[in-house]
Amino acid sequence: QVQLVESGGGQVQPDESLRLSCVASGSIADIFTMGWYRQRAGQQRELIASVRGDTPSYYSDSIKGRFTISRDDSSNTLYLQMSKLRPSDTAIYYCAVLRFYLGPPNTPWGQGTQVTVSS
Repeated sequence: QVQLVESGGGQVQPDESLRLSCVASGSIADIFTMGWYRQRAGQQRELIASVRGDTPSYYSDSIKGRFTISRDDSSNTLYLQMSKLRPSDTAIYYCAVLRFYLGPPNTPWGQGTQVTVSS
């Protein structure tokens, strides 16, 4: 089973950008669907974006138009480009292999990467 390691988080000011990376321990070329989740303090983990074959990517309403999910199978890496960040984007971000387009996750959770948006 592939293991995933997230990185790229940090503390930024509102309207700034960050790019998160998720590196897999093995090839992701045969993995059809992958996604990003986030967990805000006191809330449940939620799916915010997924990428699946040639299907248009899924984005939750809270990030639509600001975040872009992409994957590079040659480097076994999933990305989340985040722009126009808001304080409400503060959360721990996790990546996962998904069973279907909208989940559920099909891999153990990694440690995630913390994103803090604050002025």
